[in-house]
Parts: sequence; structure tokens; C-alpha cells
Amino acid sequence: MQKAQIGVYGLGTMGSALALNMAEQGIDVAVSNRETEWLDAFMTEAGSLATHLHPYGELREFADSLTEPRVILFMIPSGAPMDAMIEAILPLLSPGDTIIDGGNADFHATRRRSADLATRDVHFVGMGVSGGEAGARHGPSMMVGGSAHSWQQLQPILTAIAAKYEGDPCVAHLGPDGAGHFVKTVHNGIEYADMQVIAEVYGLMRYGLARDPHSIGGTFTGWNAGPLRSYLVEITGKALGYDDPITGHPAVDVIKDAAGQKGTGRWTVIEAVKLGQSASMIDAAVAARSWSSEKETRVQAEVILGGDRTALDLGEDVLEAAFLAARILSYAQGFRILEAASLEYDWALDYARIAQIWRAGCIIRSALLDDISDAFSADMPGGQLILAPSMAAKLSETIPALRRVLAAAIAGGHAVPAMAAAIGWYDTMRQGRGTADIIQAQRDFFGHHGYARLGEAGVHHGPWWD
Repeated sequence: MQKAQIGVYGLGTMGSALALNMAEQGIDVAVSNRETEWLDAFMTEAGSLATHLHPYGELREFADSLTEPRVILFMIPSGAPMDAMIEAILPLLSPGDTIIDGGNADFHATRRRSADLATRDVHFVGMGVSGGEAGARHGPSMMVGGSAHSWQQLQPILTAIAAKYEGDPCVAHLGPDGAGHFVKTVHNGIEYADMQVIAEVYGLMRYGLARDPHSIGGTFTGWNAGPLRSYLVEITGKALGYDDPITGHPAVDVIKDAAGQKGTGRWTVIEAVKLGQSASMIDAAVAARSWSSEKETRVQAEVILGGDRTALDLGEDVLEAAFLAARILSYAQGFRILEAASLEYDWALDYARIAQIWRAGCIIRSALLDDISDAFSADMPGGQLILAPSMAAKLSETIPALRRVLAAAIAGGHAVPAMAAAIGWYDTMRQGRGTADIIQAQRDFFGHHGYARLGEAGVHHGPWWD
């Protein structure tokens, strides 16, 4: 029997979708799953694609069915399950084989696994996959970290199944070890920030302008035809147009206002702090989700503290511009984190290429990414996205609207933590002289930490120590 080009282990939502995507591209795929009873159901679901799918209940049979050097994609929970799976499959592998972790894994664990397996001449790839079930099935965006050898094996398969943007596959080899998983982590952090800004803009229209969900959905749908065009804006418009079939009320009104999270946004914030970078908008988005889970506390606080939100006088054009300003700043913060990590771990990330592979297939795909890619491809002062001429021009046009929206929202008691974080960072970065001088004076006063003097070398102390 002809051997399979790749093995996919783990036939949950994402694993099964990727396997079907590969089969549809004419790729022979060996499939397996811990719960072997899933195999028959999966093969039935595959229909005519089953001719390219080969199920195996035993791990040894699964490994033996693959062309050498083997390529095995694991779509299983990260952490301990992945470590256990590596130990189980390793005795069945040969030098030069490649193991891929396609889940949302901690990039530190990916770096550790990559180093450990390299001593056994087995390649380990950390691959971020974005786009959800639909993306995995019909074309995801994929961020690959691993050796050149593993990329040579993977490239023909991944370029075939990836989303395409004007014919360009949305997949790239971004660097060694944990580079792919780190880029996916930051992708998810930007996703958190963008979703929170959308929620804040929705809230301003709902509670500040007293508009109904269907009307607000129409506004988002209209925005999706302009500079805010993106997957998240598109689905927001659609979601707000649905009614609940049980009550007849707008579907959004019967959803408990407590947001879940799986940790990648929090990882982004943690790593940003470790790298000495700002992720203030992502941090605000993570915090807002955490606060949202405290439903009972918020209900009590509304009675004790008062939950009034006053009416606002804001037009759609002002909200649209404010939203665009906030989106630019969230991307800018995300790419700063990528730059810091690239320097720290010697990854040499290609920021223009990252923006390009995010243009289709992934959750944060948006019209803005074309402009971001172009900005990184050109000369950019200090390598900073907000200083690129095109981005600086957009910010000059939209920041006044963000200020107006924030001033009205805060005065009216509306919660806008992500947008407020955006303007705080922007104003800090645009001022050549800030207020950290007094912080350094305080640190020296109470702890004799010293400070740098303008135009002078060395560590100095204040007159309070004379």
C-alpha cells in the first residue's frame, strides 16, 4: 500500500478539519486518535475524501504507514498531553523525522522540546494555526517555527492547504524553535485587543446612543466595506442581526455578559512584561474579560455605586475613526512585542511577511494588514510602526476622533479600558520629554538607586544625598 505523506493525530475539531483539507488537496493522510472509536465516524464524515485518508488504531501502525522521513502533526491539548505523546511516539521514529505541535502551546515549552529532540536527531515544529474550524477546513493562516529541514518537508503540504491572499499562501517559516508559537501567541493577543475595542464601540452605541442591536449590526456591516474591513467586524455585524429563536429578542441580549479566555492573551501580556515592552491594550482586554466574569459583584456594585451611563452625542463617522485609531495602535503594540522577542531569542522575524500571512485565513485578518506589510517593507523611522509615514498620517487623521470618543465616554461613565490604554500609550510615545524624571528622583531619594543626567555618562545621585 502507498504510504501517506503526513500523519495527523488528534481528530478533534481542528485536527479533523485539517486532515480533510489535506485530503481535498490530494494529499494522502494517515489519521489516528486516542479514542479509536472516533475513526469510523470520521471516515464516514469524509465521504469521497476517504480515498486519501488512512485510519490506524495502533500507534505503531500509524507511524509505520508514513513515508520516511516521517511528518506527524499532533492536534492535541498542549502541556503534559503533548509531552506524554512525544514519549509514546519517539521509540517508533527514525532520525530526520519531524513532529509538529499544531496547538496553542507555550513557546517556552516548544523551545524546550525542540532542543531535547534535536539531541535525538528528531525535528520539532511549533506551528500556530489560526482561523478556527472553518479556516482549518478551507484554508488557515499558519505560523511555522522549526528547522530548515522540517520546513523543507512541510512546505509543499502547508502551502497547498493554506488560505490564499491574491494567490499568496498565508503560511511562512518564521524562524527556529518557538518562533511560530510565539507569533501565534501575539496574534491572539492582538485578537483580544481588537475584540475588546469592538465591544467598547458596541457598548457606546448601545448604551450611549440607545440603539438596538440590529441597527448597530447594520453599522458594523457598513464599516466592513471601508478601512475597518476585517473578519471580526464582519461577524460582529452578522451576530447582531440574529434573534434568539426561543425568546424572539436579539440573540446578543440573552447571552450572559461574562467572557471566556483560554490564556493566550494573558501569555502575551506576561511575555511583553518580561521583554520590557508595553502590551497595555492587550492587558486591558485580558483584564476586561476577567472583570466580566465577576457578574455577581458587578450586579451588587451597580446598586451600591450606581451604574448610570449618560447619553452621548457621537456620530458613526467619529466612532469609525476612533475604532481605526485604536486598531492601528493595537497592531503597533503587537509588532513591538514581536520585535523584542526576535532580538531576545535571535529569531530574525520578518514583520512584513507576518503581516502578509495574517491577511487571509486568520481571525485578525483585516484591510489594515496590507498597509502594515507595506510599511514594514519600506524604510521606517526606528523600525516603529506608528512612525511609518502611512501609519502616522492615518493616526493624524483619526486620533482626534479617539480623543473625542474617550472624553465623552469617560465623562458619561462608559467603560472603555482598551481605548483608554491606546491613547495613554500613544501620548506617552509622542512626547520627547515625559515624566519619568520624577520617578527616577523618587527611586534615588528612597533607595539610592541613582539616575542618568542629560548629556553625561555614569550614575548620579541627587542633592538630597549631600
